[in-house]
Amino acid sequence: MIGSTRRLAVYAYGQPCDMRKSFDALCGLVTQALGRDFLSGDVFLFVGRDRKRAKALFWDGTGLCLYAKRLEKGRFAPLWQRESGAQPLELTVSELALFLEGSELVGRAPLSPAPYTLAPLFQPEAAGAVTS
Repeated sequence: MIGSTRRLAVYAYGQPCDMRKSFDALCGLVTQALGRDFLSGDVFLFVGRDRKRAKALFWDGTGLCLYAKRLEKGRFAPLWQRESGAQPLELTVSELALFLEGSELVGRAPLSPAPYTLAPLFQPEAAGAVTS
């Protein structure tokens, strides 16, 4: 399965995809539509129009891997954006696992929290407004 000790990024193609496409055609979509390098080691996810099939394209360091899954019941979450020209949806590896299990929550709302950023506790400009 897709797994590694390093952090992987997962990018979902923003439109329904023809599931007859194979390695070369999907690599072309990654390069042209997503603007990414398919040899980067990231995972690129494609979903069919009927949402019964999905493919994941992955470079493992020695060659391209193409994982395909067809659901017998239910449908995959629609990962494409409604607005044209929107950025591709980026998922974590945990969200990818949920997606491949058939979870409907993936793509609707961020399941992973945003990276934590430090904010100053004391605001110097606000201190001037306080009178003693």
